[in-house]
Amino acid sequence: MADVIEVGAARDDAPPPAGRNRRRGATERGHRATPYLFLAPYLVLFLVFGLAPILFGIWISLHQWDLQLPNRPFIGLENYRDLFSSDSADYADWWSSVRATAIFTVLSVPLLVVVPLGLALLLNEKFPGRTFFRAAFFAPYVLGVAVIGLLWRFLLDANLGLVNRLLGAVGLPADTPWVTDVPWAWVSLVGVTVWWTCGFNAVIYLAGLQDIPAELYEAARVDGATAWDRFRHVTLPGLRPVLLFVLTTTILASANVFGQSFLITQGAPGEQTRTVVWRIVDEGLRNYDVGQASAMSVLFALLLAVVSIVNFRLFRYRED
Repeated sequence: MADVIEVGAARDDAPPPAGRNRRRGATERGHRATPYLFLAPYLVLFLVFGLAPILFGIWISLHQWDLQLPNRPFIGLENYRDLFSSDSADYADWWSSVRATAIFTVLSVPLLVVVPLGLALLLNEKFPGRTFFRAAFFAPYVLGVAVIGLLWRFLLDANLGLVNRLLGAVGLPADTPWVTDVPWAWVSLVGVTVWWTCGFNAVIYLAGLQDIPAELYEAARVDGATAWDRFRHVTLPGLRPVLLFVLTTTILASANVFGQSFLITQGAPGEQTRTVVWRIVDEGLRNYDVGQASAMSVLFALLLAVVSIVNFRLFRYRED
């Protein structure tokens, strides 16, 4: 009997066959490779249409890349230095466009963060016709910037526009230069943008509001919290990740404004409403100086990256 037990123990302790080890190793390697196989299509698209153009744009910015010239010599950081040198021909136009973009961003972002939040709070309540109003406020966002720009260009025309006609009909000034003078040009651009895009942010807020547990509001009411207290201590903390998303995307979208100023004010008065993206397009496609346009794009992208990082550092969500 002892011999049988020893033989059985020896069989249990014996290593598995080599073929089984090879099959097990191949299976484990296959499991490890599975995530990469699923990621491969995205990675290929990202490399071809994302990373490669970025690297190529940086490479172009280091050259005198004029589309009208056959030779494109390497000039290092000269294109970047021109943007910071007051003696350069591009200096004044570049910083004028940066100023215009900053003005539009500073004026539009607070409205595009606060107004949609108030709208979402109203549309989150239960009342007859709620679905209709949700669709109505979101409807302008589905229109393209060309439609919005041309529509409001005619509506805001100082002589023939419907806006001035309506103002004159109620006894207000009927000759306001909405698209040809400041500050009215900024009022027009910001007002049209808020009307056009606030529905999108409101939908994002609505999704966030519906994720906040109703039990939290009920507990706050039981404790005697007012509507303002519930908003401060329940709604805002629950919307913190959504607020970060809305704030970051709104800053990026406002900083990349182009179509509204191009179609509504056409850069007027003078070039005071000509934005950075417009300047980049003008430099690359009208002046054919793709190297300088690429340097502007890289510098602008770095600036927006810094702003986004600051937003995440200041408003990042903590589980505590």
